[in-house]
Amino acid sequence: MSFTRRTLLAGSAAAATLAGLPAGAAQAGAAQAGAAQAGAAQAGAPHRKKPTIVLVHGAFADASGWAGVARILQRDGYPVLAPANPLRSVAGDAAYLSSILATLTGPVVLVAHSYGGVVITNAATGNPNVKALVYVAAFAPDQGETVQGLQLKYPGTKLGEDALDFRPYPGSIDGYVKTDRFREIFAADLPKATTDFMAASQRPGDVHTLGEPSGAPAWKTIPSAYLVARDDNLIPAAAQRFMARRARSRTTEVDASHVAMISQPRVTAAVITSVSGKEPA
Repeated sequence: MSFTRRTLLAGSAAAATLAGLPAGAAQAGAAQAGAAQAGAAQAGAPHRKKPTIVLVHGAFADASGWAGVARILQRDGYPVLAPANPLRSVAGDAAYLSSILATLTGPVVLVAHSYGGVVITNAATGNPNVKALVYVAAFAPDQGETVQGLQLKYPGTKLGEDALDFRPYPGSIDGYVKTDRFREIFAADLPKATTDFMAASQRPGDVHTLGEPSGAPAWKTIPSAYLVARDDNLIPAAAQRFMARRARSRTTEVDASHVAMISQPRVTAAVITSVSGKEPA
């Protein structure tokens, strides 16, 4: 720190003023001066900013599945965005999410459920703003892998061709989980009244996404966390553990169905915040 003649004169004047006061008043004045200096130092420190949490849903669901988690994060002061996942193709869905991320400034934590994991794995690659990835009972593919390959890598999935309804749309075919199989496969730990509506309102995925190879994985360069759903009937827990271990993810396990973010929102939010360290604004 450099001292000018003006600074020295000001300091001498302050000292002379305090010297002429009673002892108690002088101590109070010194305390006020110290508080002012501390306040100035604090004002000069960089402000810490919480990252934006981007929540990405998978197939047979929509962004409303994140409602409980989003409420917890927003209450804790995190900016939250839960965009619609088009569910049309791996490359197209990743490009769409990348375009959304390009509109955000500052640090970002990407969180995904199920097929959404494929999307964030591709969309985050090369984006310096993405500081962490969180997989919630989600696919975390390596380059060239497919959803179907990972789903069948270990026994236990109940989502086979016989559990799907196929409905053509212009240019391709959508797959829906059959209404009478939806709760068992997708959300066995939720009330039937809830899953009945989830089945009726599910957003389908284009069947070609099942066999579309994934690109270069972001988890090779970005830290990640993984929430394993032990009672998942869509992605076997063994497959989830394999993907988490390979990505060197910080792993948490919970007794939950495939929709762990709905049945266990507090646990899910805790996993997200565990990797959401603040950064200087």
